[in-house]
Amino acid sequence: MRKNFILFTIFLVLLSIFPQGVALADAAPPEAPPGTTLLPGESITQVRMVFETVTLTISKHPSNPQRAMAKTEAIFTMRNLGATEEKMAVRFPLSFFNGDSDGYGNFPEINSIIVKVDGKIVSTRREIQPHSYSQRSYNEREEIPWAVFDVTFPPNQDVMIEVIYDVYGYGYYPYEAFKYILETGAGWNGTIGKAEIIVRLPYEVSAQNFDVNSQAGYGATSPGGVRSGNEIRWTFTELEPTYLDNIQIVVVTPFLWEKILKEKEYVQKNPNDGEAWGRLAKLYKEVVMMPKGWLRNDPAGEEVYELSKDAYEKCLALLPKDSLWHYGYADLLWAHYYYGIYSSGQEDIEDILTKTLTALQTTLTLDANNQQAKDLLRDISYQLPQAVQRGENETFILLGLTATPIPPTPVPVQPTLTFVPSPVPVTPTSSSVEETNTPEPVSTSNPLCGSAFLLPALLGILFVARKRNL
Repeated sequence: MRKNFILFTIFLVLLSIFPQGVALADAAPPEAPPGTTLLPGESITQVRMVFETVTLTISKHPSNPQRAMAKTEAIFTMRNLGATEEKMAVRFPLSFFNGDSDGYGNFPEINSIIVKVDGKIVSTRREIQPHSYSQRSYNEREEIPWAVFDVTFPPNQDVMIEVIYDVYGYGYYPYEAFKYILETGAGWNGTIGKAEIIVRLPYEVSAQNFDVNSQAGYGATSPGGVRSGNEIRWTFTELEPTYLDNIQIVVVTPFLWEKILKEKEYVQKNPNDGEAWGRLAKLYKEVVMMPKGWLRNDPAGEEVYELSKDAYEKCLALLPKDSLWHYGYADLLWAHYYYGIYSSGQEDIEDILTKTLTALQTTLTLDANNQQAKDLLRDISYQLPQAVQRGENETFILLGLTATPIPPTPVPVQPTLTFVPSPVPVTPTSSSVEETNTPEPVSTSNPLCGSAFLLPALLGILFVARKRNL
């Protein structure tokens, strides 16, 4: 009983420290109904799926360009191996085929579907029937909506079925996931002779614009896909599909990657435009910064980090007095230092901490009222109090720029600096992209804000909550 009381007390303390919005940052994004292979009627059939070709063409969502959708075109070649004709109500699940919800108790559906049989459009009807998944004892609902249509399968003849519909991605910006379920094809006779799943993007596919290693937090892109141009293709032969064969791809949303391509082209033609280099740096940072605050640490993610860092440095060489781009550079470096170097116990061989604090020093020297820089310094003081301490009236003592090393990474000797707001603030450049993003407010009334013994151990949860608006 005493143990339960102690645990409950700790829970209440944590609630008083962190606002509810922080807890919501850990919630999984709501899923969308996936693309799915056709299912036969409920009776045993002699009809085999000889070929299956599915193409998901990913583009921007028509009503919310920051999101993504995939036009799905599935072509199935079916052959009746029996000696008699079969007439069947073929089914396609309009929601999650296994009775699941989107993770929040909602059951979204595919809104529209077009079906062709041997090239002719046929009518479909929406029916509520039991789901087709029986590998577990509990499902969120026992019946799901289906698109049902009638097909006749003459013996020893091929029948071609085409199904066209849109599916929507799900996930944390700027990554969205799409799924295609192959396991439902097990209901047909025998194996699937050959199956090809093709994902097509509006530009060349690279390791930088999709998530191979589950960095974004909701599963990795399925292995085995072959990249060529703007496509990724999975090929199967004599497939007896199970859940292990289901396909998922996690991509950078086209909204963001197309902006990157546009800015890359622009800076190639205008290499002396500092604002353009800053915009490109910030876009790369959006790709590499994960929703919980850390940076992608796969090889392609490290490449994007270097691209962002290089673009920021080009920007600052051209615009050395722009406080906002100095802040954006510090924001990138701090995420790399804290999650990639300090938390993993690596040596700071590039002096990233020093560069971070120096960039924040420059930011506040140019603009003593830069709130984003102050917020970041406050975050650093929570997570690394041996590097930054808070003074009165939003002043900060940068211990990380002194002779005292920050374990486990020594830093160069520099004098201790204290920032005091200037009575005449420096006006930022009005065209800077960074100033359009306002950070979420961080509570300053918390009685434990100065407690170095607690907050660093929680790995910067307050920092994570703020990241999405940078």
